[in-house]
Amino acid sequence: MTDTANRNRANRRKGAQWETDLREGLRAAGEDIESLRLAGIEDEGDLVIREPDGRFLIIEAKNAKFTPGPFLDEAMRERENYSRHRGLDSDAVESIVVVKRRGKPWRRAYVLTTVEDYFGLDPE
Repeated sequence: MTDTANRNRANRRKGAQWETDLREGLRAAGEDIESLRLAGIEDEGDLVIREPDGRFLIIEAKNAKFTPGPFLDEAMRERENYSRHRGLDSDAVESIVVVKRRGKPWRRAYVLTTVEDYFGLDPE
């Protein structure tokens, strides 16, 4: 196996472990959270939190070089996929990106969203 293949496999393992750590940490904190498994253009994100009010929060978990624009674009696409696949009103589904900080535990990760989503503003 090549060095590149070994590095890619190691990066996938680290990403999977980060997602597991985040899911289990949030679950222990009382969140109703599950992993999502679709991939490719129909991907729905990595995790979903079911809120008590019937809303959903899609989480795109990243353990990669910090590129907020592409991360947010991906999370928004995945939110739409999740809504569409389940016949949900898109207003009932939100999305964020949780980005691992090097050398920090899951609780110290970055959370990315847009001003529009954070404040519940109507799209322009």
